[in-house]
Formats: sequence, structure tokens, C-alpha cells
Amino acid sequence: MSKVFPKLAKSITMAAKNGGPDPEMNAPLRVAINNAKAQNLSRENIDAAIKRAAGKDAADISEVTYEGKGPHGSLFYIECATDNSNRSVGNLKIIFGKNGGQLVNSGQLDFMFSRKSVIEFPAPEGKGIEEIELELIDAGLEEISVDDGVISVIGEYTAFASLCQAVEALGIVPTKSSLQRLPTQPIDLTEEQMEDVEKILDKIEDDDDVQAVFTNLA
Repeated sequence: MSKVFPKLAKSITMAAKNGGPDPEMNAPLRVAINNAKAQNLSRENIDAAIKRAAGKDAADISEVTYEGKGPHGSLFYIECATDNSNRSVGNLKIIFGKNGGQLVNSGQLDFMFSRKSVIEFPAPEGKGIEEIELELIDAGLEEISVDDGVISVIGEYTAFASLCQAVEALGIVPTKSSLQRLPTQPIDLTEEQMEDVEKILDKIEDDDDVQAVFTNLA
């Protein structure tokens, strides 16, 4: 949690910076707050993160993305929120260089990922998956599935706000809502190969500037 909480707080700050401090008028902020609550971030820390959006520190933070190739054909799409892009790219170059990978030019891996809206929530009592699917189709639903009692909803990234609002209208509080980059050609690796990839993935996720990491792993 020592790594998760700061990242959640930063996502709230960035959402408030971009769309204002009122979650009722700022859907991305409302989603960021719900995600933070699902991870047990305190109300005090949430309020502090919103207030931070009006400060100088938040004004210096920008959102940047990086792309990289790792061992065994693994690909990485990395989203950062940083006040020093030189530091961010330098750290990532070191991580990739020491773990059998390399950063690549921006846009080189775009075709390997599709940007999608992804919402997850526990299957509600009294509503079947078919009923939920019908309620969400007009909001931009593309796929819906259930696994171990958790329903996953996927739609185009442009439908993120409408899908979130449609889920909320059903009286459902999502445990996770985010824009993700899903692989267009996912790959399967052996356990031994996965160990190599997990080493580089863990180091990337540990970096303070990194907000999210997406891979082409199946």
C-alpha cells in the first residue's frame, strides 16, 4: 500500500486539476475517488489530493506515456504522471536496459494495443448478466463477462463517462473503473519466461512516476 496509495492520490489530483474539484461535475474525478475508496484510501487523503490540484506542485505535473520492449516478445505501454519527464524517461531506460529490454519511440506500439473503457463490479443480487447487458448497450457496451462473481464491462474509450454513469444508474458501485490499453495480439509465455517479464514489470510499477502499466501478456 505504500506504493499504491500515492498513485491513487496522484490520480485524484490529476483528475481534479483537469476537470475541477467537484466530483458531481467531473466524471473522471468521481471515478478516481471510487477507485481510491475501493482500495481503502482514507477520506482525509482523498480530500487532501483534491486540494492539492490547486497548488503549484500539481501545476508542474504532466501526463506522459512511454513504450518499451521486454524479454521474450513482451511489450509495455506505460502511463506516468510526472513533474520531471527527464527523470521519468531516465529511470525507465535504466530499468529496461538492466532487464533485457529497451524503450522505443512514442507511437511505435500503438497498433499493438486498443484503448478501452473497463469497469469491474461484484455481480449484484437480483440482476442477471443479460439484464445488465441490455441496460448498458446504449451507453457504449462492447463486451461483458463474469468471472468468480466479478462482472467486467468493456467499451470504447470514448464511452467511458457514459458507461460509468450507466453503471451508477443501476445502483452499482464499481470496484474498478479505468481506461486501459488491451493487447490486440496477446502472447502466452512459459513460467520461466514469465519470471523474466515479471522482474521488469515489478521494477516499472515500483517507480513513483508510473501510474499504470499495460502489457501484451495473455
